[in-house]
Amino acid sequence: MTRARRLTVLGAAAALAGSLVAVPAATGTAASARPTADRDGATTATPEKTPVAVGHGGAVSSVDPDASAAGIAVLRKGGNAVDAAVATAAALGVTEPYSAGIGGGGYFVSYDARTRTVRTLDGRETAPRSAGKDLFLENGKPLPFEDAVTSGLSVGTPGTAATWDTALRKWGSRSLRQVLRPAQRLAAGGFTVDETFRQQTADNEARFRDFPATARLYLPGGKLPVVGSTLKNPDLARTYGELAHKGVGALYDGALARDIVRTVRTPPVRAGSPRTVRPGDLTAGDLRAYRVLSQAPTRTGYRGLDVYGMAPSSSGGTSVAEALNILEKSDLSRLSEKQFLHRYIEAARIAFADRGRWVGDPAQEDVPTKGLTSQRFADARACLIHDDKALTSPLAPGDPHHPARCAAAGRAAPTTYEGENTTHLTVADKWGNVVAYTLTIEQTGGSGIVVPHRGFLLNNELTDFSFAPAGPSVHDPNLPGPGKRPRSSMSPTIVLRHGRPVVALGSPGGATIITTVLQTLVNHLDRGMPLVDAIAAPRASQRNAALTELEPGLGNSPVRRQLEALGHAFKENPEIGAATGVQRLPDGRWLAAAEKVRRGGGSARVVHRS
Repeated sequence: MTRARRLTVLGAAAALAGSLVAVPAATGTAASARPTADRDGATTATPEKTPVAVGHGGAVSSVDPDASAAGIAVLRKGGNAVDAAVATAAALGVTEPYSAGIGGGGYFVSYDARTRTVRTLDGRETAPRSAGKDLFLENGKPLPFEDAVTSGLSVGTPGTAATWDTALRKWGSRSLRQVLRPAQRLAAGGFTVDETFRQQTADNEARFRDFPATARLYLPGGKLPVVGSTLKNPDLARTYGELAHKGVGALYDGALARDIVRTVRTPPVRAGSPRTVRPGDLTAGDLRAYRVLSQAPTRTGYRGLDVYGMAPSSSGGTSVAEALNILEKSDLSRLSEKQFLHRYIEAARIAFADRGRWVGDPAQEDVPTKGLTSQRFADARACLIHDDKALTSPLAPGDPHHPARCAAAGRAAPTTYEGENTTHLTVADKWGNVVAYTLTIEQTGGSGIVVPHRGFLLNNELTDFSFAPAGPSVHDPNLPGPGKRPRSSMSPTIVLRHGRPVVALGSPGGATIITTVLQTLVNHLDRGMPLVDAIAAPRASQRNAALTELEPGLGNSPVRRQLEALGHAFKENPEIGAATGVQRLPDGRWLAAAEKVRRGGGSARVVHRS
């Protein structure tokens, strides 16, 4: 465990209030140093995990020390934040393969220090062009969720590799070949299996065994990987090498593309498996037609700050913005914990009610993004909150086209389930550029299907669509459609003050991503918590459901009973999210922060530690 030390820095809350705040000691879980491969394939020690680091020259925060080290290596060699973000993401494809990789997609939010602008890339997966609203229906009824997940039906056209290529071409300073090199070496040399990786493998063991390519990679010798052992992925090293040499076009139009299509259309199930694995309809034409979308971010003002997020197809930017706008007229810094949590929970409940009715793929749905992020609409919805009584879910949505005080616009739509095993990374460089990047393959282990001889899992992102309408009178903007992008909750967020970075963050966690980002922001900006403590604080997640999820730190506390007295109902969730962030300090240094305990603790690093 890293020896604790205490640093005193000026935080974002201090920038607003003009007071000093303390960055607490790095007291979270820290893994012991573990081996990784260097340039020549020899083993070297990976730095220990630490949840907070302060220094100069740039910063990287992710869930994994090998991945953070890959990003830091690029920064040290003169690369910018975009270069380092791609390098970190590629390494996570090796060490966090059940969360992300080139078989999936994500959202890339980038701040350019020279122009003081935020720009975004939508690298979300798309449905096959043959997909209709009945994609997940059999005999008129929705498929069981588990059957849909482990199938070719759930696989969307991957967007991650195209996102890397687009980001580097638009804003990077290094080639794809250069930034893939650390991850390529890591895949060839191997990484050390930890408790989290072994447990995630165990949770998926039954379905992994049904796919020979998956079992060969993640169940070495037919057994669960041993904690402390080295897991190598030479197939992925070769695949990264092919992308480095030929460009990412190889994934969308070439032998690799053909391998993906074959795997989806004829899932390689082991002989004798009792599992019914439905084929998908992804085609070579779907891969060739895929495009990353450059689009404007969402933006809302909050207490003199500008909060930027990801616009639809993600619901993250609109939902975080709406909830912040609802909360802005409350002085959260002066409220008791009960009052604060009550208003936070209610703001999230309302934002999810509106998300369910209005947010889908804007290419196929009329999404009122400006209305959802407007203060006028938030004020019309905030009047629903009463300090002495909790709202009841499912709550009906409002109408952002015609905001009316406490008015509803139709029946409530349920919040669809989203897998929780996404990953997020946050990067900053010495020039002041910042990237917040969330990427995923959806469920832990995605579809469970490794592309044979290619070393990566395919996503199950299409299960983020609604399988069927909630009812004949409820419009659902998130039903499947040809080439459609399923709605996401990923919420990479960058906060500016007068055009300069204050903080950037994001999290995995399916639909809990939105509440994790929202709660972390208000913990930090309103409640005055240092960023690492704002991330570590116990979480609550309300998503327009009958029950609000609580982590044990809140579930076992007196405040739970106080909230129940207001009418809130709860269920426990052992772990919500796994956030990472970076903060620009007033003296020009960077602070990187990650989880202290969740998912085994995160890895925050800076180029030159203070």
